[in-house]
Amino acid sequence: MAQKKIITVFGATGAQGGGLARAILNDPDSEFSVRAVTRDPSSEKAKELADTGAEVIQADIDKPDTMEKALQGAYGAYFVTFIWDHFSPEKEIEEVKQFTEVAKKAGLKHIIWSTLEDTRKLVPLEDDRMPTLQGKYKVPHFDAKGEADHFFKEANLPTTFMIASFYWDNFIHFGAGPKKAEDGNYYLTFPLDDKRMSGIASEDIGKCAYGIFKKGEELIGQTIGIAGEHLTGQDIADGLSDALQLKIIYNNVSPDTYRSFDFPGADDLGNMFQYYRDFEKECMAVRDVDFSRQLNPELKSYKKWLAENATKIPLE
Repeated sequence: MAQKKIITVFGATGAQGGGLARAILNDPDSEFSVRAVTRDPSSEKAKELADTGAEVIQADIDKPDTMEKALQGAYGAYFVTFIWDHFSPEKEIEEVKQFTEVAKKAGLKHIIWSTLEDTRKLVPLEDDRMPTLQGKYKVPHFDAKGEADHFFKEANLPTTFMIASFYWDNFIHFGAGPKKAEDGNYYLTFPLDDKRMSGIASEDIGKCAYGIFKKGEELIGQTIGIAGEHLTGQDIADGLSDALQLKIIYNNVSPDTYRSFDFPGADDLGNMFQYYRDFEKECMAVRDVDFSRQLNPELKSYKKWLAENATKIPLE
C-alpha cells in the first residue's frame, strides 16, 4: 500500500480545521493522512481526533520551531487564523507571515490558506459610508486576512486561497441567534435590509477544503469562494421559525445601530454585515454554491442544517 500524503491541519480542534480533519479521517479510501496541530493535545477534541486516526502534534504559532516540526515531511497544509482570540489585525498578519516562512522551509506541495476579502478594495479608508476601525481597517477580521495574501504570493508558495462565508453555527456558539425582547417576541437582528448573505455549515468548510486537496494542482493559485446558500435576513428568520416551531421576527436595523451594540467586536461585525449588504453581488459572485457542491457533494442547505441543529440554538 502506498504511503499516504500528510496534510498538516492547523486549527484542527476548531470549526474549519476540525471539519477538514474529520473529512479526511472519515474517508477510508483517502490518499491523505491527518497531522492535527493543537496547542493542547490533552483536550477532548484533540483526543477524539487521535482516537479516529489523526497524528496529533503540539505546536504554537508563536514558536516557529514547533511549527517547523509540525510541517516536517508533510505534503500539504491547511492554514487558518482566529482573530477573535486577540482582536488584533496586526497580530493576525504577523501570524500569517510566520505560516509562510515555515511553509517555505518545508517545501509543501499544496497549501490552503483560509482567507477573506480585503474590503478596502471596494470601500477605501476615505469612504465614509462605513467607519474606519483601528485607524486603517474597514472590516478588520476580513481585511487582515486579505492583506496577508501577499505573503503566499511573494513566497511563490503553491497556495489555494479559500474564502468562506457566514457560519450558520454562529447561531449556536457565538450568540448570533434569536433574542427574546421585552414584548415577549423573538427577534433575529441583522443590518442586511433585503439583501442576501452567503452562509454555510462550518463542517462543510472543512469538507470543501478536502475537495480542494483532492483536486490538487489544478486549483493552485486560484481563489475559491465557498457557500451553502445565499439568503436574506427574512429567509434566515423564516427558516428558524419553521425549524423551531416558534415565530422569529427579522429585525432589520441600520449598520450604525448594530455597531453600537454592547459586545466585543460589534463594530467589526456591523461593518461586515454592511459589506455583505452594500456589495451583495460581488460577495455572492466570489462564493459559488455550485462549485462548493462539486468540491463537497454532501454540502448542506440551510434547511438541512437547521433540521440537524436547530435544537442546539440557545433561545435567550
